[in-house]
Amino acid sequence: MALKSNSSDGRTRSSVQIFIVVGLCCFFYILGAWQRSGFGKGDSIALEISKSGADCNIVPSLNFETHHGGEVESINESESKPKVFEPCHPRYTDYTPCQDQRRAMTFPRDSMNYRERHCPPEEEKLHCLIPAPKGYVTPFPWPKSRDYVPYANAPYKSLTVEKAIQNWIQYEGNVFRFPGGGTQFPQGADKYIDQLASVIPIKNGTVRTALDTGCGVASWGAYLWSRNVIAMSFAPRDSHEAQVQFALERGVPAVIGVLGTIKMPYPCRAFDMAHCSRCLIPWGANDGRYMIEVDRVLRPGGYWVLSGPPINWKTNYKAWQRPKEELQEEQRKIEEIANLLCWEKKSEKGEIAVWQKKVNDESCRARRDDSRANFCKSSDADDVWYKKMEGCITPYPEVAGGELKAFPERLYAIPPRISSGSIPGVSAESYQEDSNKWKKHVNAYKKINRLLDSGRYRNIMDMNAGFGGFAAAIQSPKLWVMNVVPTIADKNTLGVIYERGLIGIYHDWCEAFSTYPRTYDLIHAHGLFSLYKDKCNIEDILLEMDRILRPEGAIIIRDEVDEIIKVKKIVGGMRWDTKMVDHEDGPLVPEKILVAVKQYWVASGNSTSS
Repeated sequence: MALKSNSSDGRTRSSVQIFIVVGLCCFFYILGAWQRSGFGKGDSIALEISKSGADCNIVPSLNFETHHGGEVESINESESKPKVFEPCHPRYTDYTPCQDQRRAMTFPRDSMNYRERHCPPEEEKLHCLIPAPKGYVTPFPWPKSRDYVPYANAPYKSLTVEKAIQNWIQYEGNVFRFPGGGTQFPQGADKYIDQLASVIPIKNGTVRTALDTGCGVASWGAYLWSRNVIAMSFAPRDSHEAQVQFALERGVPAVIGVLGTIKMPYPCRAFDMAHCSRCLIPWGANDGRYMIEVDRVLRPGGYWVLSGPPINWKTNYKAWQRPKEELQEEQRKIEEIANLLCWEKKSEKGEIAVWQKKVNDESCRARRDDSRANFCKSSDADDVWYKKMEGCITPYPEVAGGELKAFPERLYAIPPRISSGSIPGVSAESYQEDSNKWKKHVNAYKKINRLLDSGRYRNIMDMNAGFGGFAAAIQSPKLWVMNVVPTIADKNTLGVIYERGLIGIYHDWCEAFSTYPRTYDLIHAHGLFSLYKDKCNIEDILLEMDRILRPEGAIIIRDEVDEIIKVKKIVGGMRWDTKMVDHEDGPLVPEKILVAVKQYWVASGNSTSS
């Protein structure tokens, strides 16, 4: 009898245990479904913000510590006070750390080496906030910004005198006006682009990404925008003071850069069109090294435009004040190198010549037996960061991955680098999942900040762009995104970004970016601080973000909670207004969002004023 009683008790206990387990399973299933439904705490708060019309700088405080409070509780009061970053001296208003004029003059002038990136050593880095100039105002919204820039934002008049007859820039009262002219198109960029469009298929979306070498104030890129072409423009920081700064104040993509001794920070086969309008680059020199580098970044079937010397030298050699024999030899070398690169000359009319790169290696059989055709042996043509420019030709890809769609269809089509399997571990399915994820993230951002796609933010940067999902999801004629792929990223995805019809650049965030202060309206950083954990000082990255962000500009940082806490503590001393927001899937997700607005303050004598 005792045995039977024990057996009965055992069955009872087993039934109770089973009931408890089933109950817990049901409870957690319902909880998970509730979290995933979009009605978690993070989404309900975002919904309330959207309904109330609140701006991102007044997001209600979240009870963050209740979910992930361990690290916060371990900080004592004396350690929790943020370090206060003081303003830099007003002389640093336009400081560009890696293109500092005084440091540049200590480097060799050969091949423009002194105009390349030369970043300060650790002991020379500034640990202060770069001030805006007195009188600084928010730039005009696009498209007015294309034609007008407030004088106080970039108070440099030298170009108005030096380029007066070429219609680059004019000073009118408290603004600069940009008539759209250039050295080779004093009658305006629109008419000049019309000439190019008679040879190059600019209208149908075949040509989407363009590279402007030696861009001046980037009027070519500014006027291409209305034709749905986005140009990456670059020029050095030199005697033509502030030309790239003017470009960015106008709302045109541009970076400080030069064709010198180092490869351009772009992937191979990135651009549909490359352009030089009297850019003073010696194309025929050094065995065509610069043309070979353009060939590396030019997509098969892409176009190269050269206008100005030496084109049409027979007519213009006197006006250019150069010997005709010298110009004739210069053009001969260019034609010879273009032929070696397998570029077909499509047109030469007036001072404009256009070549087209052949679409595949089969079209270039003649050069296979040419002893001058030296092909690169490296298997990675995108390994360019601080790498010396080579005199070898980049081969066509062995597996092409299919043709590119015309824009805008290519924005969400499967890029050839993905379909060909060129990026290890990335399939068409995982790529599409990433795109869908970013559509969801951007929808959440728009609930947090209702001004996101209103035209308030023109120049946007994504500091860790991945496949460009953020830029694709936010795509609009009102804005553009500089997609930065860190040099230490797990996967090299910049080629995919260009195949989507977007633009971007390689960069190492342990160093300063190649731009002027106050050139971006909004900065997005996803997983950046997790990526650079233990790689370099977080303070340096945040100070660089502050340098390149406009006063009253916005920042969105999405990262793991531990990194967000560290960042929030540091920026507490940087004149940013910040709030933390839960992941759109609810407060239990360890990834958090930190939104911030940079306060308005300017230099005033030896101090600053708000």
